Amino acid sequence: MNTPTNIDLKLYGLTDRFAQEATLYDGLFLARVTEQHRERYKAVCGAGELAAKVSGRFAYGATDAADYPVVGDFVMLGSTDAGGGEAVIHRILRRKSLLSRKAAGGSSLPQPIAANIDTIFICMSLNANFNLRRIERYLAIAWDSMATPVIVLTKADLCADLPQKIAQLAAVAPGVEVVACSVQSGEGLADIERYLAPGRTVAFIGSSGVGKSTLINKLAGREVLATAEIREDDDRGRHTTSHRQLLALPGGGVVIDTPGMRELSLYTGDLEKTFEDIDTLAKECRYRDCTHTAEPGCRVLQAVAEGGLAPERLDSYRKLRLELSYEGMNFRQLENEKIRRMFGGKGEMKQAMDYAKHKRGK
Repeated sequence: MNTPTNIDLKLYGLTDRFAQEATLYDGLFLARVTEQHRERYKAVCGAGELAAKVSGRFAYGATDAADYPVVGDFVMLGSTDAGGGEAVIHRILRRKSLLSRKAAGGSSLPQPIAANIDTIFICMSLNANFNLRRIERYLAIAWDSMATPVIVLTKADLCADLPQKIAQLAAVAPGVEVVACSVQSGEGLADIERYLAPGRTVAFIGSSGVGKSTLINKLAGREVLATAEIREDDDRGRHTTSHRQLLALPGGGVVIDTPGMRELSLYTGDLEKTFEDIDTLAKECRYRDCTHTAEPGCRVLQAVAEGGLAPERLDSYRKLRLELSYEGMNFRQLENEKIRRMFGGKGEMKQAMDYAKHKRGK
C-alpha cells in the first residue's frame, strides 16, 4: 500500500534496525503506536496519526496481553476498514525492550507497559514518597525490560537533606545514575536532556503526582500533559495521566508517559542486577542453594551481622524473590507452594494439624 509521506518517523524513534525489518512485509506500511485505549490504538505513520486495531487473525494467535501491541511498538499496518476507517495491525516488529508488571487486582498475568525504550526514568519525589523499597521494585522491572534505568528525584529545591538521600540510594542502586532535579529552579534538567536524542526513546514511571507530567511539559517546552501535585504530607497523588502515550520532543527524542502506579506487583524482574551486592555475597555461601535465612556458612547473613548489609535490604530481596517464585502458577500450585514453604509438604502440614488438635484436646 502506498501512502503519501508527510512525517519522518525518525522523529518518532525510528532506527535503521526497525526500518530494515519493515521491508520484509510487502503490502504493509510501518507505524509506531502512540496511544492505547483497551483494544483500540493510535499510531503515527508517514501519512500522519491514525486509529488502528489488530486484525482478527492477530487476535486469534495472541495468548496474553504481552502478545498485543503496546505504546512504543513499531507495527505493520494494512489498509483501513471500509466501515470504521481504522487501519489494521498485522505485525509487531521485534522488540528491543519491553517494560511489564503484573496486572493489578490479583491477576497472575503480565501487563505490558511500553516497548522499545532505551532509558527508563524512575521518578520519586523528595518528600514522603521517598521510599528505598519502592525503588528496588521499580529497578527489578526496569533491569528486566532490557532498558537502562535512571533514578530521577523531583522537587530537589524543597529537600533539606539531599546528600543523605543520594547516599541511601547509592547503597540500594549501585551503578544507577541518580539525577536530582527541580522544574522550578531548572536544576538537573540538563542531565535528563542528555538522554534525549534522535532515535532515542525514554519512559517516565513512578507513583501518581511525583511530577512526571510536569517534567515532560518542561522538556517539551509547552503544556502537552495535564498535571497535579502530590500531597506534601504523604505520598498520595492523583492520576493525571489516564493512559500511556508517546510524544515526540521538539529537540529530538521520544518520551513515553505512563499513569502513576500505586500498586506495583512483579510479573518478572531481574533480582540479580537489582540486588547485585547480595548476589555477589551469595556466591561465597557454603551451600549453592542457600536461602540466606539460617544456613551455616551463609556469607549474606554474615554481612548483615557485620553491618555491611542492611537487614531491610535483605528482607526486601527475600520478599521480591518469593513474589517472583509464585509467578506462572495456578491456584492449586500456589496453595501447594505455600504449604511447602510453611510446613515442608502436605504430610508435614497434616502432622502439624494433628499435633495441634492433640494439644487442644488435652
